[in-house]
Amino acid sequence: MSDHRTRFLQLALDADALRFGEFTLKSGRVSPYFFNAGRFDSGARLAGLAACYADAVDAARLQFDVVFGPAYKGIPLATALACEYAGRGRDLPLAFNRKEAKDHGEGGTLVGAPLAGRRVLVVDDVITAGTAIREALGIIAAAGGTVAGIVVALDRQEIASEQDRRSAAQAVAAEAGVPVVAVAGLADLLAFAAGNDTLAAYHAPLLAYRARYGCDHTG
Repeated sequence: MSDHRTRFLQLALDADALRFGEFTLKSGRVSPYFFNAGRFDSGARLAGLAACYADAVDAARLQFDVVFGPAYKGIPLATALACEYAGRGRDLPLAFNRKEAKDHGEGGTLVGAPLAGRRVLVVDDVITAGTAIREALGIIAAAGGTVAGIVVALDRQEIASEQDRRSAAQAVAAEAGVPVVAVAGLADLLAFAAGNDTLAAYHAPLLAYRARYGCDHTG
């Protein structure tokens, strides 16, 4: 497992953003783990997370001109990533959207750098059903930007349904025709749990969950 994946999972565990046990998801599935990026709730935690994002993006060799954070969780994540790249010597433009259009001042739903004519990297926490990401893609297209890729923290790598054996990330990548990069996925989580004595008890439930709900090509 590459270093940024291990670092990310350990950071998530330390921040209580990654929890193990028994969790009923919105889909109704009972999962042995739960991820909540909202627990990266300090400057140090966000900085560490942003470094993992940047390493994952660089490893994927994505070419982009501006970072975009979909409201709401994508906004601090994209901001932290832009700050991380500035520290690495690359000053990137940053934009995000509002949930509701503003009818005074500058108006509209977009805030920050213009997207027209630029290659846009979308930054978010996870892709669950893909609804928020698809909305972001529409906003970017309407503003004249071109989506260059999407990066998320964790890809659960599980099927959308028995009828659609693709994961949400795979479905979005196919529909949008752009790469979806995850800092880590379920396959990485399995390897991480197997190598961590305190998480050893959760390795078998994770395997069982992947056997039941895992998408094809989970790595």
